Amino acid sequence: STMRKRKTTASPHSSTDLSEGKEKLRLKREVGLISGVSLIAGTMIGSGIFMSPEWVLHHMGSPASSLLIWAACGLLAMFGALSYAELGTIIKESGGDYIYILRIFGPFPAFLFAYTSVILVRPAGLAAVCLSFAEYAVAPFYPGCSAPQVVVKCTAAACILLLTIINCLNVRLATSIMNIFTAAKLLALLVIVVGGLVLLAKGQTQSFQNAFQNTTAGIGTVGVAFYQGLWSYDGWNNLNYVTEELKKPEVTLPRAVMIAIPLVTCLYLLVNVSYLAAMTPSELLSSGAVAVTWGDKVLGSWAWFISLSVALSTFGSSNGTFFSGGRVCYIAAREGHMPDILSMAHVRCLTPSPALLFTSLMSLIMIIPGSFTSIVNFFSFIAWLFYGMTISGLLYLKIKKPELPRSYKVPIIIPIIVLIAAVYLVLAPIIDQPQIEILYIVLFIFSGIILYFPLVHFKCHPRFLQRVTVHLQLFLEVAPTTRDAN
Repeated sequence: STMRKRKTTASPHSSTDLSEGKEKLRLKREVGLISGVSLIAGTMIGSGIFMSPEWVLHHMGSPASSLLIWAACGLLAMFGALSYAELGTIIKESGGDYIYILRIFGPFPAFLFAYTSVILVRPAGLAAVCLSFAEYAVAPFYPGCSAPQVVVKCTAAACILLLTIINCLNVRLATSIMNIFTAAKLLALLVIVVGGLVLLAKGQTQSFQNAFQNTTAGIGTVGVAFYQGLWSYDGWNNLNYVTEELKKPEVTLPRAVMIAIPLVTCLYLLVNVSYLAAMTPSELLSSGAVAVTWGDKVLGSWAWFISLSVALSTFGSSNGTFFSGGRVCYIAAREGHMPDILSMAHVRCLTPSPALLFTSLMSLIMIIPGSFTSIVNFFSFIAWLFYGMTISGLLYLKIKKPELPRSYKVPIIIPIIVLIAAVYLVLAPIIDQPQIEILYIVLFIFSGIILYFPLVHFKCHPRFLQRVTVHLQLFLEVAPTTRDAN
């Protein structure tokens, strides 16, 4: 398909404007405050809180230090999200990191981000969440033994296909599902929290005696523990990917962040306390699935409720990841950094269906060789590399362009802290425990140079690709879109 730079069409309208003189097609503004909070909280609360606690404890060595990591991860996610909220009120376009890097640093680094994100990061993240959904969904059918990998992977693939259908049909349907599943997973976490408080009231506090004993404090170990904790908070910046679909983004974006992230952080800390009240650190470390072990110990015959809740939670999270991930692909295509067909929207459903189908296809490919734990560390490495670049862009705008209109300002110390954390998270594991896989990731990112110069910079497009685009456009019933330039 062809790649081209699309001109910005300014318009005050927020919904579809099909005027008699000239037809304009754009995504609807259907995401309000409640849906915004659900998108952030619903994507953050996925598989992480049910699978990462044992890994954070494994790397940190003691209950108290692992709780400190969880609190620090929540604080870092909050600082990052507040910084992104300011960026979202300066650059009122969808696309998150991609659009901010493009507008601040220019097309080349933005293309490298889009290329890495669309082909590797987003599909890998979605594949990891869907694999963990499948593990919990099929577990009841294989009591006492682990499910065959082929069954798990087929279930994960079915999950991705179902999400594709939902998200391609209707934005409102996708956000409604997000709201319902967010409520369900919050209920599940509240059950775990209340259960833990009851255990503490009964005097089960043995895990919290000498709580800092056996703490490990290596630079690399703390970095990897942060990776596992931050995986559970991933999604804190998801609302920035759908800015053009937010109602009153300048108000909704900061408010949704300030409600969702403190809520999730408090829940995560209380859930971890509950796990440690029900299990000793050694029991927690030997548990394959912490939440299920907790359910067996505390709920007895009702333990199935936890397995069901985790499956629902991970499905809801994968829906949020898919919803925002497809938008990166769509916005990058609209800016001429991806094939043109991916920048189009369905003429009736008003969803970026080609971008969603492409994300779905890449995720299905990732499922074949993928495993949950390996994806997390490398996902986090790339994510924090680009988060650092985006935050440095905000600092540049704050120092060099303070006159730019913005409805919300974050104190400059907050993005500075996030930038220091990003540099630490990228460099610490490399310095402490260098792995060849990280070199492969860096090589993959820079392999984008081979595509950028002929296809984007010099615009060398074979003519037959234009015909392919037209045929795909007719087959998928999609049309080019305009954007809201506020």
